[in-house]
Amino acid sequence: MDGLILGLDLCDAYTQLVCGEEEKSWTLPTVICKKKTEDLWLVGEPAYASALAGDGVMVDKLVKLVRKDGTATIGGVKYGGRQLMVQFLIQVLAMAREACHTDHIRQLVIAVPVIETRLLDCLLGCGDYLNIAGKDIHVISHTEGFMYYVLSQKREVWNNQVGMFDLSADSLCYYEMRVQRGLRQSTVLAERERLEESFSLDVLNSGAGARIADRILCSCGSRLLQKKLFSSIFLTGKGFESLDWAREFMKLICNRRKVYAENTLFAQGAMYRAADFLREKSAYPFICICEGRLESSVTMKVLSRDQENQLILARPGDAWYEAATEVDVILDHQDYLEFMIASMDGKKKKNVRMVLEGFPKREEKTLRVRIRLDFPDDRTMAVTVEDQGFGEFFPPSGAVMRQEVML
Repeated sequence: MDGLILGLDLCDAYTQLVCGEEEKSWTLPTVICKKKTEDLWLVGEPAYASALAGDGVMVDKLVKLVRKDGTATIGGVKYGGRQLMVQFLIQVLAMAREACHTDHIRQLVIAVPVIETRLLDCLLGCGDYLNIAGKDIHVISHTEGFMYYVLSQKREVWNNQVGMFDLSADSLCYYEMRVQRGLRQSTVLAERERLEESFSLDVLNSGAGARIADRILCSCGSRLLQKKLFSSIFLTGKGFESLDWAREFMKLICNRRKVYAENTLFAQGAMYRAADFLREKSAYPFICICEGRLESSVTMKVLSRDQENQLILARPGDAWYEAATEVDVILDHQDYLEFMIASMDGKKKKNVRMVLEGFPKREEKTLRVRIRLDFPDDRTMAVTVEDQGFGEFFPPSGAVMRQEVML
């Protein structure tokens, strides 16, 4: 089937778009501008040029605007952060559609530094405006993008631990990934740490500033990489577009390690994830644990055909914002529900009992309830229970109960 498979890295400072099959990419500032005298929107460098010329009004920091549910006034008209983000994405995707001579987008995965509910709702809900089916839009964290990029390389690249430094205009972050091999299935764990030693990239414009920055990175590298066996180290971000200023840091990390620099890493990782969504069988046979994914399983004991079974409601590695589950059960001599929450390795377990207050007292095996689980974030489970009645004999009472549980 024809169509584009796209990975998009969306940050306040920049946006990067990668088109898999066409092997094309775009990098532009995350800014949008509306012309004063016509209904025309511009993004990236043309937006800057229009604002500097005085014939347009520009808005930046679009991700932050969405997260804060903010607004911006352009030409006397107030626009919400979501409106501006959608308009920005329309213009960005138009570049790929025009360059690749097709309007059809088969899959779009957007990587963001941190998954936050307002931003998530905005991005997942903009399919109609982008002319993409909602089921074909997914959002992942930078950590997950890093994971999929690395796993798409040769096995020797990730056979042991993998580290990465991301030096952007507003932050310095360190990522680490490792594979835990199991008898049935291996697990990939990745995590991100925002380092306090961050510095402005402006310091690289002077020799003295560059030497200070080099020493800062050396200090971070010594602390983070010591006594660990790494297969490879990756560098990404605007700060690593040139490596001439970081000579001592490069000596440190290149010592018995392979080092790679890739400035579109998160967008490429998102593109690899997009391609995998289209496969019948995943090319990544792992349980993936990282920001945006659940670390625990959630089960219930149920009786089915006179046999006690564990009903799995959520698994480790499920994307928390896609892990909503709904199931109907009939209660037998009990006025409560009990959930078992277990860490992936099984070392941490806890039972959570939810007493059903305000639900009707009925005859044996006639209290049928609908249980819905959803996850406001990767650390919280929300359980909603609603009385469904029982056929013609017992109509639904309207009883509903909701409780949040820390995983």
